[in-house]
Amino acid sequence: MTTEDIERAIEQLTPEELARFRAWFAQFDAEQFDKAVAQDAQSGKLDAFAEEALNAYRARHTRDL
Repeated sequence: MTTEDIERAIEQLTPEELARFRAWFAQFDAEQFDKAVAQDAQSGKLDAFAEEALNAYRARHTRDL
């Protein structure tokens, strides 16, 4: 199945089916994003960003949200 096949199938959905698909895809996409962030964190890819943020906090170069 190609992306084009999927696009054509989505175009054929009823409004109700499309709403269900949107909800499913939003959940699926969020889970994939969370997994990617978790893998990046576990592998150390985010360590430099965390250290930079902590250094800014310690130096009081931050502001309240």
